[in-house]
Amino acid sequence: MKKISNVLWGLLFIVIGIIWILNVTEIVNINLFFRGWWTLFIIVPSIFGIVEKPKDISGYIFLLIGLMLFALARDLISFVLISKLILPLLLIFIGISILFKNVFNGKISKKINEVDKDGMEIYSATFSDNRVKLSGDEFKNARLDATFGSVTLDLSECNITKDGLITASAIFAGVDIIVPDNVNVKVKSTGIFGGTSNKSKNKNEDERKTIYIESFALFGGVEIK
Repeated sequence: MKKISNVLWGLLFIVIGIIWILNVTEIVNINLFFRGWWTLFIIVPSIFGIVEKPKDISGYIFLLIGLMLFALARDLISFVLISKLILPLLLIFIGISILFKNVFNGKISKKINEVDKDGMEIYSATFSDNRVKLSGDEFKNARLDATFGSVTLDLSECNITKDGLITASAIFAGVDIIVPDNVNVKVKSTGIFGGTSNKSKNKNEDERKTIYIESFALFGGVEIK
């Protein structure tokens, strides 16, 4: 998806450059600075973000905001109407995101339900930082909750002898999860003006144990590395 986004950005700049040249040479007269042109700085990146990450609801929300501002600048709708529509439209997008994530992550959800959830350790941080490093001990499951703070769980030196589950919640906060090289990682994520980044590398999936990560980010982020 990222390659497609790069291609779109390249084509956009080429088109703008061609139009600019045609205007300068007076072959055509296309007004690049039409009323509401500045909203394209919201609309275009949002579209490319959706292409790159179609499951991320924030791209759709920013696209909606950009389109409403464009309509407002063109006097197609009033500010009063926009103020009344923002909240219900936001709720609709969140609902659609949740429904589609359940569809897209159906297999992972099934696997998460099958994981033995005994031995769940809880690590949390509120207006603070909490760094936890486990080594040698057998890892089972963990729950990470960060609110206006950060939680770091380092499993790089931990023994993984069976599939495990990590649930992570980042609300105006950040959660970092460091996994060993000898495990696979499967992620089920929900992001609202936030997201989850998985930088781990899955290799030999049939021969390794799997850590399933179920994450939620609200104005925050969960990073797996």
